[in-house]
Amino acid sequence: MSRGAEEQGSRGAEGQGSREAERLPRSPAPLLPCGVGHPGIEPRWQTARKVGVGTAYSARSRVWFTLSQGILTEVYYPRVDIANTRDLQLLVTNGRTFVHEEQRDLQHEVYCLDDGVPAYRLVNTDPAGRYRLIKHIVTDPDADALMMQVVFEALRGRVEDYALYLLLNPQIKNQGWHNFARVLEVDEQTVLLAWREDIALALVTSAPVVEASCGFVGFSDGWQDLHDNFQMDWTFDTADDGNVALTAQIALAEASRDRGQGSAVSSQFTVALGFGPTADQAVTTALTTLAKPYADVEAAYRAGWCAYLRSLDLERLSAVSGDEGRLARTSAMVLATHEDKTYPGAHIASLSIPWGEQVTAVETGGYHLVWPRDLYHMATARLALGDMAAACRTLTYLADTQRPDGAWPQNFWVGGTPYWHGLQLDEVAFPVILAWRLQEADALDDFDAWPMVHRAALFIARNGPVTPQERWEENAGYSPSTLAAEIAALVCAAEFAMAAGEEDLARYFLDVADYWATHIEDWTFTHCGELLPGHPEYYERIASLRPDDLDQAGTECRVFLPVRNRPGELQVSQCCLVDPSFLDLVRYGLRAPDDFHVLKTLAVVNVLLRNETPCGPVWHRYNGDGYGEREDGSPYDGTGIGRAWPLLTGERAHFALAADRPDQAKRLLEALECFANAGGLLPEQVWDTADVPERDLFLGRGTGAATPLAWTHAEYVKLLRSLADGRVFDRVAPVYERYVCRGERSDPSTSLRAGLVICKFNHKVRAIRADQRLRLEVYAPAELHWSADEWTTVHHGPMAEIAPGVWAREFPSCFFSPGRALRFTYYWPQAGRWEGRDFVIGVV
Repeated sequence: MSRGAEEQGSRGAEGQGSREAERLPRSPAPLLPCGVGHPGIEPRWQTARKVGVGTAYSARSRVWFTLSQGILTEVYYPRVDIANTRDLQLLVTNGRTFVHEEQRDLQHEVYCLDDGVPAYRLVNTDPAGRYRLIKHIVTDPDADALMMQVVFEALRGRVEDYALYLLLNPQIKNQGWHNFARVLEVDEQTVLLAWREDIALALVTSAPVVEASCGFVGFSDGWQDLHDNFQMDWTFDTADDGNVALTAQIALAEASRDRGQGSAVSSQFTVALGFGPTADQAVTTALTTLAKPYADVEAAYRAGWCAYLRSLDLERLSAVSGDEGRLARTSAMVLATHEDKTYPGAHIASLSIPWGEQVTAVETGGYHLVWPRDLYHMATARLALGDMAAACRTLTYLADTQRPDGAWPQNFWVGGTPYWHGLQLDEVAFPVILAWRLQEADALDDFDAWPMVHRAALFIARNGPVTPQERWEENAGYSPSTLAAEIAALVCAAEFAMAAGEEDLARYFLDVADYWATHIEDWTFTHCGELLPGHPEYYERIASLRPDDLDQAGTECRVFLPVRNRPGELQVSQCCLVDPSFLDLVRYGLRAPDDFHVLKTLAVVNVLLRNETPCGPVWHRYNGDGYGEREDGSPYDGTGIGRAWPLLTGERAHFALAADRPDQAKRLLEALECFANAGGLLPEQVWDTADVPERDLFLGRGTGAATPLAWTHAEYVKLLRSLADGRVFDRVAPVYERYVCRGERSDPSTSLRAGLVICKFNHKVRAIRADQRLRLEVYAPAELHWSADEWTTVHHGPMAEIAPGVWAREFPSCFFSPGRALRFTYYWPQAGRWEGRDFVIGVV
């Protein structure tokens, strides 16, 4: 728990009161006298460096847990996006000379009881060798409760030489403030109770409780009490409306325990943490679960997961792994663990809050939110594992959360409420690609994905190709990665449209896709880059220059973009930023791996963004990135230095496989396996420079960003599937056929109607070549008023509806004479008004 000399309060009698013995509060009761230090210090979340995550493979149990540094950290209920604790740990003292807290003072080991099963054994040992704590942690498959079996071993002396305390810091409903706490006696059982609004939790233990108390963190909590004089002197029963903590001293019952070589004296007990919408229900749930033999609950928990893992295609994927399938099984578990049970198909990005120790616990979303992009990768990874039902649940969930306009929020709570309010067009595209994949797998059964696909594809066509945010959520413009997803989605949507008998709509989607596909390099590939001497040509990370500026060739390097997460208002030429995400053009089938533009960019990316670690190579998101720890290793706080991302190693491996270099792909796969931590979890970022031991930062090991990142595990699973199949699993066949295979057989400029240029209000065109076709496109009924000879001759007529909500007028190639501009405006008959301005497109 957060503490420091300036945070420590003095003990006092204020807030002491009688124990409540009978009636439990059903909702926040009238405030009673509060403990010392109300409302407590500012609440923070726990570190994001998880070594374990878990939940029962059972829809009945709606509890998820996380583990870090030897202790239980955030516990989620009743949904995977609602955290209710900061941590639950044990304090140990001899009553005279020391007090230890598990997280900071002991040496930690973590073990999975079975490969891929999120049942854990934590071993926390006193560095001086005096005692050891062994904990097994699972959730009850039949209840909203968590169980923890604790064994305290006295390695020196007797059990009674030590005192053991449970310390619980609730942060209910994603909120560290406004929590209420009580110490109760229910049927001669001491109960630690906390609640906020409509969520309550109750902690009970099979061991007798000597004393119990609740207080305000940093002032009157158990940590402060024990550090005062190594004794528990405070017994507050009430702590209301603040950042609260609850403490219970456990009566240790000594028993002999065989250790193989001699014996150690030990004490064993079980803890149950129950949840409910009211205090009564939370207490009942906790007591009911506590009454069950721990061994029976653990066995049922493990059996559920083992049955699920047996249902997957793990044997085939494990055969191409470098670790006999251990990380494959763990990754399958991580992906399943991140799915919600109230809203099946919803998966959050991570059961963590990046740099949580730095983040104030005031309704923080962290990464326990749905990102459609991450969700796509998780769903397709579960499809790669053979769990088609999970992928179908995700598609149904996406259909349910789609906005009326066809898009999805940038991210949102699992119930669908938006959290951030940006727009990323790749996140509109990926659900369409997922629908196509499931259609191809004949997995949709009676679910009709066409309405969802129809709305999403029209949104992409109308609002693209420029995205308000690219996949790193920082800049607007032409992103090679986003363009790859947009174009692939439009081609997939055309397949759906043809199947639905809507040939005109299919043709419209393909026209837009072809126009964008044949202009990717015009919009995003620079010839005047200055990042690497002798290498002026490469895909830019993001480009903002307007399309078809034929009279401004070479000026793109004078367009400056803001670089996020860096101090001040840093502006960098768009020609001075590169990103390995351009490889999505190969991954989804738009460009061949030996394409000139791809190879030119690889040469620059390998020099600027590749980082060598003891595990193998890893890449950065882009040069100048600021999303990561600061230079001294202190946590990211809005500014920092972007660190390396293991999922990019997976993406590079997919490229190697596409380039027919499976041996290289296998080496990169093994690097990914090496990046996993002691619990088998893959991080979002790894440390990329000299070790900083005092901050637990080591080259090639996870940082304070999210661990696990489900997207990284998804990338690993799909890489296994790609290696097993001998081809890139994410490749979209009709896209590859249209833009790579056809391009190898003929000139794309003639085979793809590439002469088409589309001009619309959100994507204007300054000039066209005389041999290009021109389409003027609007999204309401309109009449076009135009002239190709400076208004000497005037033409006026209605525009045709070529797709639902899309009106257009198309001019064939060679219709306009070079040097004579097209001038035009619009009349809007429904509004009875003119546009009020003229537009000009030059002809060269």
